[in-house]
Amino acid sequence: MKALHEFRKEYTLGRLTEEQLTKAPIDLFRTWLQDAIDANLPDPNAMTVATVDANGRPSQRIVLLKDVSDDGFVFYTNLGSNKAKDLAKTPAISIHFPWYFLERQVSVQGTAQRLTRAQEASYFLSRPKESQLGAWASQQSRPISTRELLLTQFHQMKEKFAKGDIPLPDFWGGYLVKPHRIEFWQGGEHRLHDRFEYMRQEDNSWTTQRLMP
Repeated sequence: MKALHEFRKEYTLGRLTEEQLTKAPIDLFRTWLQDAIDANLPDPNAMTVATVDANGRPSQRIVLLKDVSDDGFVFYTNLGSNKAKDLAKTPAISIHFPWYFLERQVSVQGTAQRLTRAQEASYFLSRPKESQLGAWASQQSRPISTRELLLTQFHQMKEKFAKGDIPLPDFWGGYLVKPHRIEFWQGGEHRLHDRFEYMRQEDNSWTTQRLMP
């Protein structure tokens, strides 16, 4: 295998300048997300979600962004999962979008808050039936002896809910990540990357500053 320190790449796909910044970071995020979609990147809405447990130990996992608004970023999960348990103790959260094929990344720091049950139900009912059944079949993050047992639980749920709508599980829900810091990173030549940081102020306005790479 080639030694890792021998891998070299110049980042030349673009620049991020002060003139490209928007007043609110969500507007620039939407533009970059659309660029990722238009570039046919696989799972352009995939993001790393980082949480901290009660003992201060961090963990990360890939989750799909399901909505973005002026209020923040939305994702859904099993409420018994490790990330949900972490957020119940410490709502501080970080999410990261690794659009490395575009030589871009976006990092978000904020606070996670539960969505309303009406919001959760609206999204759950919009999911494919198989995804709804998967939510019922899996006790996320808990041990299971074999995949066959998981499939058995899935088919049991399929039989149980064979008729009518599949109800929203009481152990499944969503979170809104309300950001207080968002950083945009665009790769640059000679490792002179463009980095801009947005910070939310007490009056909910945003300030920006350029960061050294």
